[in-house]
Amino acid sequence: MSMELTAIILLGHGSRVPEAGKNMVRVAEGLKRKHGYFMVEVCYMSRLGPHFPETFEKCVRNGATCVIVIPYFLHDGLHLVLDIPEMMQEKANLYPQVKVILGNNLGYDDMLIDLVQRRIDDSIALEDVKDLVLPPKEKFPIPPGQFEFVPMKPEEAQEYFRKRHH
Repeated sequence: MSMELTAIILLGHGSRVPEAGKNMVRVAEGLKRKHGYFMVEVCYMSRLGPHFPETFEKCVRNGATCVIVIPYFLHDGLHLVLDIPEMMQEKANLYPQVKVILGNNLGYDDMLIDLVQRRIDDSIALEDVKDLVLPPKEKFPIPPGQFEFVPMKPEEAQEYFRKRHH
């Protein structure tokens, strides 16, 4: 496959904290600089954007003939098993001329062992969590049209959706 018109999308979870994705942006910039991809974009599933649909369409508008989506996730949870593939298929079906690939998530790599050890070593000098001054939650409002996650048991969730959708 020619990398000439291949766009890479790093897809993160999303956050209400405006700068939460800055390190993923740094990784994207490094990929573009070191490997010369046609496009390397960053987007999020929810909360603050940009979100996948508009990022994917940006790649297509700019001429990408192949889009590889790398889920920026460590765990193989529901987002990887269902949510992300479903979201991607919805967009991919609108553009049959574009090859759309769901790449592997970050997952496990032996390099993580050394990285986690570095984080442990760096953490020894940090202050006790009891001494941290936390910002007020009001500083991070929920974006319009989105909701706060509410912890509930699976049977409570089923009952809630049954009442709302029947």
